[in-house]
Amino acid sequence: MAIEYIHPSKLLVDALQRVYDYGMTTTSGGNISIKDEEGNIWITPSGIDKGTLTPADIMKVTPSGEKIGCHTPSCELPFHSEVYRRRPDVNVVLHAHSPSLVAFSLVGKSPDAAWVPGAEKICGKIVFSRYDIPGSISLGKIISEEFAKGADCVMMENHGAVVCGKTIDEAFARFETLDFLARMQIQASGLTNPPVLPQAKCCDIKWETFVPASASPAECALRDSIVKFAARLYRQRLVYTGSLTLSAQISGDDFLVTPKGFDPLKLAVADSVRIQNGRCEEGKTPACFAKVCREIYRRCDWAHALIATKSPNLMAFACTASELDSRMIPESYIQLRDMPVVKYADFAADWMKAVEKLTPATPVVIIENVGVVAVGKNLTQAFDRLEVSDFTANCILLARRLGTVKPINQAQVDEIIDTFKLPR
Repeated sequence: MAIEYIHPSKLLVDALQRVYDYGMTTTSGGNISIKDEEGNIWITPSGIDKGTLTPADIMKVTPSGEKIGCHTPSCELPFHSEVYRRRPDVNVVLHAHSPSLVAFSLVGKSPDAAWVPGAEKICGKIVFSRYDIPGSISLGKIISEEFAKGADCVMMENHGAVVCGKTIDEAFARFETLDFLARMQIQASGLTNPPVLPQAKCCDIKWETFVPASASPAECALRDSIVKFAARLYRQRLVYTGSLTLSAQISGDDFLVTPKGFDPLKLAVADSVRIQNGRCEEGKTPACFAKVCREIYRRCDWAHALIATKSPNLMAFACTASELDSRMIPESYIQLRDMPVVKYADFAADWMKAVEKLTPATPVVIIENVGVVAVGKNLTQAFDRLEVSDFTANCILLARRLGTVKPINQAQVDEIIDTFKLPR
C-alpha cells in the first residue's frame, strides 16, 4: 500500500468539502474522522461551517482523551471512538445527511446494492440501526455494535448514514455509492416496473501489453480532454467514483480509455490507458469496458469517442427495464433518436449485443443495470448525448408525478427527421 504523505487534517478538510459541495450534507451537518498509527483521532469540529473548513479547524483527540485544537470535536465523537475501539481494521469513519439517504432512514429502509453490478463490492455490508439521540453514548454503542458485527455502511434511523473504511478514499467511495443507489432507487419509485436484479459478473480481462514509444500531439490533446470531461461529468452529478468510462480514438485500432475504478476528480493525463492493436499500455489496468470500446471503434467508423456511466435518472429506467422514450421532447429526439435497451442477461452473456445496437440513428444504448453508453464523433458530442439522456430521464420522471405523459406522434417524428436531415 502506498504511503500517504498528506496530513490527516488536510485529508479531512478535502473530503468533507467534497461531501458538502456534492450536496450530501449541510453547513452544520456531517463529520469525518481519521485514526492515525499512534491511536489519535483527528475529527471535524462541531458547529463550524463545512463550506469554509480549514486544517486549523480540525480537532485531535489523543488515546487518553485529551482534546487538542481551537474548537470542540464533533458531537458524534462517541460513535467514532466506539467504532475504532471495536473495529481495529477501520481507520476512517464518515457520517453525513444526504437528502436521499435521510429519506431512506425516515422510512426504515436501506438502499439495495444488488441493483447495480459492482456496487455491493464497493459498499460492503449495509445494515439498518435503530434510533438514539445524536451524539449520545448510547448511539455510539448502537452504531459500533453494527460495525463490530461486520457492517461497512450503517443506515441510522431518522438520521442518515455512517460508513467506515481503511482509507479516506474507500470510505468516501462507499458513502457516495450508497447515496447514488438511494437517488436512483427513489427516482425509480416513480416508475411502475419492478426492479431487475442481475447476477454480478466479473469482467476482468487479461491483456497483452506494450510500451508506447512516444505520444503524439493528438494523443496528448485527447488525454487532456478525457481529464476535463471526467471532472465535468462529476460536477454535473452524472457519475460517482468508479462508475465512469471515457474513451477516445486516436486512429484506427489505437485508442485511449480511462483506468478501472478511477476517481473522476483525481484523474491525471498520464492515467488514461492506451490500447493499440489489442494490446494494453504496460503497467496500467484499463476499464472493464475497454473491450467494448475497441469493438465499437472497429465496427462504427462514425464513432470516435464513448462515455459509459450510471447517472441516477437514467439508472431509474435501466434498473426497472422501463422504456425511456426520447420522443417525449423533440430536442432530445434530435440528439438521441430512439434509445434501444439491451437486457442485462444478454449483455452478460455477450457484450457484443450492445455494440450491435449502435448505429448513426441510435447513438445511445441503455444496458439494464449497467447504465448508458453514448458515442459520438468526439467527446463533446458523446458528452452532450449523455447529458441530454439524463436530462430527458429526469424530465419524464418529474412529469409522471404530475400526470400522464405522451410522446410526439410518428408524423411529427418523421417531420423532425426530414427537417434536420437525420439518419434513418
